[in-house]
Amino acid sequence: MPFAPLDRLSSPQNPRVKALARLQQKAAERRTQGLTLVEGLRELTIAVGAGVAVAALYTCPELAGAPTAGALQALFAAEAGRPEWLELTRPVFEKLAYREGSDGVLAVLRTPARPLASLRLPPNPLVLVLEAVEKPGNLGAILRTADAAPVDAVLIGDPRTDLFNPNAIRASIGCVFTVPLVAAPMAEILAFLQEKGVRTYAAALTPRARPYTACDFRGPTALVLGTEADGLTPAAQAACDETVIIPMMGRIDSLNVSVAGAVLAFEAVRQRQAGA
Repeated sequence: MPFAPLDRLSSPQNPRVKALARLQQKAAERRTQGLTLVEGLRELTIAVGAGVAVAALYTCPELAGAPTAGALQALFAAEAGRPEWLELTRPVFEKLAYREGSDGVLAVLRTPARPLASLRLPPNPLVLVLEAVEKPGNLGAILRTADAAPVDAVLIGDPRTDLFNPNAIRASIGCVFTVPLVAAPMAEILAFLQEKGVRTYAAALTPRARPYTACDFRGPTALVLGTEADGLTPAAQAACDETVIIPMMGRIDSLNVSVAGAVLAFEAVRQRQAGA
């Protein structure tokens, strides 16, 4: 049976359109329903490849075009995995879109449930830990780094943002679905890592901090970062095994947290690859 749109929605007052707007705008709605929105064929393809279930698919023919429709038909070639597919008129789609230059693809995804206890780490893991991350863009950038380096997991302690915020998905280019991502209380994360024998390195501006290049990240390692405004809490710093610093040669004293995470993660990968 061919995979094609079932209907075309043209009114912003349509109940389904209103439900999509709530998912896009409200974290509480996403948490309650266990759903989120992803915009873009590339991000949707990554999510499907990672095994994320697609609850519904919406496209705007004026923006998507025939090639995109063909790609979607190929993506959902197996009938068992096909979501309901509806079209939206351009004015309706543009009210829901949250990025410029959209390719006309919007999907409702079932957000994966990832409890800390279910996380399985490899024998020599490299982990990124973020305390109280609050900006979806920073979370997305960290996840891109985690996918690229690669890092075995990203753990978010006491998050201040929805991990599946549509803007975090956009900023991560879908890596939110490819990288093991867990949110839990910070104290539980640090206790979990200690139990697993993972050495924790707190990135902080303290007198006892060592330059990151002087540290040995070849063993089981967790790189722990705080917020840009306040850094790590004293409790998190005290719970870590060691404190590291990225030396700053200019007038400012810190980097964007996503940049700092990338510097530390790629140094750890370099050491492991070089055996240095």
